Amino acid sequence: MDGTDGRPLKVGIFFPHVEGEMAGITPRWGDVLAVAETAEAMGFDSFWLPDHLLFRLEGEEPQGQWECWSLLAALAARTSRIQLGPFVSCSSFRNPALLAKMADTVDEISGGRLILGLGAGWVEAEYRAFGFPFAHRVGRFEEAVRIVHGLLRTGHVDFEGVHYAARDCELRPRGPRHAGPPIMIGTTGPRMLRQTALYADSWNVFFLWTGNDLGRVSRLQAEVDAACVEVGRDPETLDRTACVLVELPGATGTGFAEPPIRGSAQQIAGTLRDYARAGISHVQLRIDPNTIAGVRALEPVLALLDGG
Repeated sequence: MDGTDGRPLKVGIFFPHVEGEMAGITPRWGDVLAVAETAEAMGFDSFWLPDHLLFRLEGEEPQGQWECWSLLAALAARTSRIQLGPFVSCSSFRNPALLAKMADTVDEISGGRLILGLGAGWVEAEYRAFGFPFAHRVGRFEEAVRIVHGLLRTGHVDFEGVHYAARDCELRPRGPRHAGPPIMIGTTGPRMLRQTALYADSWNVFFLWTGNDLGRVSRLQAEVDAACVEVGRDPETLDRTACVLVELPGATGTGFAEPPIRGSAQQIAGTLRDYARAGISHVQLRIDPNTIAGVRALEPVLALLDGG
């Protein structure tokens, strides 16, 4: 089944490949592939993987996950239609010029299906464990996104900042899209919203930042509009996207305090239509259960959305 242009918004699956987070088991590569292939066959528009390395929460066992870009490259080779993206790639984990090279390469492997999600990161424990500097994350992001954007859009950048440098750097050869993959930035902070307005094709908001509440998403959009106006950009040129938490039959619990979207297929589809009416063009669904069965349980929701 192909995705359909008749939907009021694009619908993707956000799949946390974290230890123990697939209904109590740890997803292996074969599990990640099976979920992605199922989502593609059902007609979902996109498939997203988190870019984290290690969670260490007080009072809980540490949780790791597979490296995001390695999985994305493999998925790019094994899928054919569905869009793929990191949700979102932490700019501090990789040199920004190398990150642009990686994005262009995965875009090549996928035939032009990558969406480059970017963020500044937030889990201090994984920074410390893997030796990445945690201080000045937004300042580092401001320099990183300038390098990434310049390389992807023009193929060349000559920049030296406080944190990063890319002197007379070129992307060669180029991927299937002359201006590279689209950039999505996930944030609610003022400085990061400015970078979104300057460099992104789309803005994303995560349910942990909104309480999974559409009203809060709508209010944040006014701040996004203001950031665009401040840098001289038409707000209508910046797409709006949102990751939402959805509870389905067989849910095992997520530990999140945010109330999930739940109910019948008609109720879930109705809520997603509300997001579309609020100006959201693409949603990433973090589903419970985080399994193939959970993905399949959304089939009637897609059918209702496709039906208008």
